[in-house]
Parts: sequence; C-alpha cells; structure tokens
Amino acid sequence: MPYSNYVDAAQRFFDDLVEHADDDQLFAGGYLRGHFDLAVGYAQVENLALSPQELNEQIEQSLVKAYHNGELTDTDRDHVVVIWEQVKALGS
Repeated sequence: MPYSNYVDAAQRFFDDLVEHADDDQLFAGGYLRGHFDLAVGYAQVENLALSPQELNEQIEQSLVKAYHNGELTDTDRDHVVVIWEQVKALGS
C-alpha cells in the first residue's frame, strides 16, 4: 500500500473510533494518533519518502520510549497495543 493511502486510512480509522469506541479505546486511539501524527509530520518536514513499514517502525520506537518513560499504565498500554495492531494492519 502506498504511504499516502496508509496515512489516509489510518486517519479515517482514528476518526471512526470517535463514533463507536468505548472510553478506553478512545483514550488509546487518541494517544496513538498523537504518536502517528507526530511521525507523519516529521516525515513531511524532513521530506522523507517513507514506506508504511518505515513509518510504523518510527512510531513503534516512539511508543517504546514512551512506555519506558512510564507514560502509560499497563492497562492503558494494553489498549494502545490493540489499537496499534489494527492500525498497522491497514498498511498491509
């Protein structure tokens, strides 16, 4: 899948969460969207031609750093992982 199609699909996914997700999913989706949007924005500013896989790797590095910094409880982290797996599947 081309990078721009993946980004568009992920943005739609995050937008759709607002309509049907529970509170935990909304939190996880919002948290993850922040990491996703930051990585996309950085790639745009730096004019990086990333593949969906390369974008995912950058996001995962950011998430791991956040986890190590204690930004999330274990329960919140579990919710983020579930949403992240769904987003990554969009790029396959």
